[in-house]
Amino acid sequence: MPFSTAQQSEPIMSQFSKVKRSRDQWKRKAKDRGDQNRYQRKQLARLKAERDRATEALKRAHNRLGQLEQERQRPPSPCKVDLVWIALQLVLVARLGFRAASRVLRLLAPVLGLRKGPCAQTLINWVLRLAIVRLGSVCQLQGRYLPKAPFSNGSIWMIDLSIGLGAGKILAVLALDAHHHQGIKEAPSLHGTRCIGVAVAASWNGESIAAFLKRLIAVMGRPAAYLKDGGGELRKAIDHLREQGLQSPAVDDLSHATASMLRRLYQDHPDFETFLSACGRVSGHLKQTLLACLVPPTVRTKARFMNVHRLFNWADRLLKLSPAGGAKAGSMLAKLRASLDHLPACKALIKRFRQDASGLLECQKILKHKGLSHTPRAQCEPVIETMASAALRREFRAYLDFELSTATSLGLDHLGLPISSDTIESLFGVAKRHGVGPLQDATRMALRLPAWCGLPTREEAQQVLEVTVAAQEAFTAQAPSLTRQRREVFKHPERLESLAQRSDDVQVELLPSAKNRSNRQSIPSISMSYHDEQGPRSEVSNVLVIPQTQGISDVVEAVGVM
Repeated sequence: MPFSTAQQSEPIMSQFSKVKRSRDQWKRKAKDRGDQNRYQRKQLARLKAERDRATEALKRAHNRLGQLEQERQRPPSPCKVDLVWIALQLVLVARLGFRAASRVLRLLAPVLGLRKGPCAQTLINWVLRLAIVRLGSVCQLQGRYLPKAPFSNGSIWMIDLSIGLGAGKILAVLALDAHHHQGIKEAPSLHGTRCIGVAVAASWNGESIAAFLKRLIAVMGRPAAYLKDGGGELRKAIDHLREQGLQSPAVDDLSHATASMLRRLYQDHPDFETFLSACGRVSGHLKQTLLACLVPPTVRTKARFMNVHRLFNWADRLLKLSPAGGAKAGSMLAKLRASLDHLPACKALIKRFRQDASGLLECQKILKHKGLSHTPRAQCEPVIETMASAALRREFRAYLDFELSTATSLGLDHLGLPISSDTIESLFGVAKRHGVGPLQDATRMALRLPAWCGLPTREEAQQVLEVTVAAQEAFTAQAPSLTRQRREVFKHPERLESLAQRSDDVQVELLPSAKNRSNRQSIPSISMSYHDEQGPRSEVSNVLVIPQTQGISDVVEAVGVM
């Protein structure tokens, strides 16, 4: 029995050992496969990570190559000075608004090599800083020496007043070289003048204007002459200066003088008011009809006689469209005749006024481009003979002879005396149309006036970049902004009464200040009885020379804002 039991257990043990050996082999194989799979997974993850990194690096390399290719094809970026100079040219020379100039620069940014163009507020800041730079340099303006006026600064000052929104009236003074017509055969423009003084006050009279000019004379010297319109305040101011021993000849603007002559001659004419009323009624008849293209031009009531000749020219051309004879019922000619009102009854006035006005306009064209001297005066004489009114001919000749005597006293009777103040009128017009927004703020316009005179240069653009934010804030700190006031009052109604707290009569005053000039405000009286035996002074350029300023600190200190 024991033997048989042992024999039976041997197959059982052999089978168990086989299973055990098979299990151990399977474990070893499974372990080896697991180790191999784990290794392969790690290697595969490593390879995938390296592949992703290589792919990303390749993408970056392609992008960088694309950027380098674009940069290679892109024009070189202009320096900041050139950008400022281009922006100032767009605003001050091309006469684009700040937003329009900003859009143009953004459009040209790829061509100019810019990432983006400057915004409108940046352009406003650059224009204000240009005004700071120019006000700081006007104290060094030099005009050509006048032998017959040796104590003058060789320049003619244009003076005028203008209004804007707000309780302020702008007084501006422009400097023009007295020898302008010697080298330039055209009328003066803003490019050849410089704004040397600006002030805004609630009201101006002869005494206040004279006080302002006296402070300006203390810095700039006495002008060779004043060029002004026929305003009574300006005339009284020059009389005040004459009483104080600071006299300089006064030249009346040609356009205003001729307009005054026409006003005195035709304002009381029995048919003049009939003509104006007929023009208004004809305009009402023609509007909203097929004949709307024939409506009369718009003429301002305030300066009516400056442009009233346009109405007479229009009336003459309109009446020529209606010749003598019958007109078919319902035709355009019949409708036109029905709209003429009393205009045909004014034919005699129209003909006479056009003869007078055309002669004056032709003389203005000659004198504005050549200045007043003996030769242009002689050229005007045949034109004066064509005027219909003898009284107008006498008055216009007397005006020219009087102003020619002024030119003779200055030694300009052979060169040409500037006799038109259209430049300062243009300055106010440009300042009111460009960059003022919905509110024509008088104080803000006054701050920018110096920037509109003259052509911007790269040297000035460099100086614009040197003006600090603090200097600009000091320049504009005392100028009240209507836009800011409106925003504050609408947002805080309780601040309405705060608008009356500012009671200063002079709101803004911009005057240059010489660094190396005495601080003494009194001006010594110098006798005008001099002789030519003193000898000639060394002559300088026949244009206004503007040396560079010493530094931005000098520029900022040279501007006084009150």
